[in-house]
Amino acid sequence: MLFLRNVQAADLEQLLLIENEGFSMEEAATKEAFVDRIKLISDTFIVAEKEGEILGYINGPIIDQPYITDDLFEEIKENPKTGGYQSILGLAVSKNARQQGIAKTLLEKMESLAEERDRKGITLTCKQELVPFYEKLGFVSHGLSESKHGGVSWFNLVKIREGSAR
Repeated sequence: MLFLRNVQAADLEQLLLIENEGFSMEEAATKEAFVDRIKLISDTFIVAEKEGEILGYINGPIIDQPYITDDLFEEIKENPKTGGYQSILGLAVSKNARQQGIAKTLLEKMESLAEERDRKGITLTCKQELVPFYEKLGFVSHGLSESKHGGVSWFNLVKIREGSAR
């Protein structure tokens, strides 16, 4: 059975392996970035594990605006208790655990956290080929992002929480 929990410092090595399977060297978060995220935003850094093995994760800080900016990949701050937008800087699933609904389960968990903490919505960037995946889950494409992270073109996707003031 899949178990979701908050990240722990001991997860670092497994997380880095999954990150490097899912992203190019230019796009992948560094070890230092993961250490910061584990320390500062463990409340919005969720891992999916089965029988002690991490199969995937989702993470991101709370931000004031509906779009992710490249500076978030360099420096993040602790999350406010309520409000703002839940950003997703990383969502990755181990190669041997893909096509099992783990990414969707992690996104649903992040949505429930956003609702509990009265966030305005969830925002992420993705490559063009992943836009339909996120649209099926209720995200709306806001077109090409200004982000140049990893030297790649990204698209802004936003899901406004029902009943939240925009």
